[in-house]
Amino acid sequence: MARFAAEILDAAAKEREVTLTTVGRKSGKRRPVTIWISTDGERLYIRSGEGLTRDWPQNLLVRGEATLRLGGKSIAVRPRHVTDPEEARATSHLLRQKYGDYVKPSKPGEPLTKGEAAVFELFPAGGA
Repeated sequence: MARFAAEILDAAAKEREVTLTTVGRKSGKRRPVTIWISTDGERLYIRSGEGLTRDWPQNLLVRGEATLRLGGKSIAVRPRHVTDPEEARATSHLLRQKYGDYVKPSKPGEPLTKGEAAVFELFPAGGA
């Protein structure tokens, strides 16, 4: 899959919050939500701290597309639900570095937190 340009990754590292707009899986209406974003310098990650029960992660799973408002741009994105526990935990550490001790990563061998179970890696839908 395509990767994001360095300017997008840099914006994700700097911005505290971004807007993700999904399309309702039942209503078909555009649904914006303000969320945190993290990057490891190569990939973009988002997650729902409340887990997969929230509407926006369900919309992502069903529709497989969204629009991310980041760095003053609207970017069409496609999600990949992160199901590997090690990768999901790694995103918690990225978030903790950016946002502080509020983020509590699970330990290896423990069940994933609700947030870790609802991690998505984002990819540009077109070319970014």
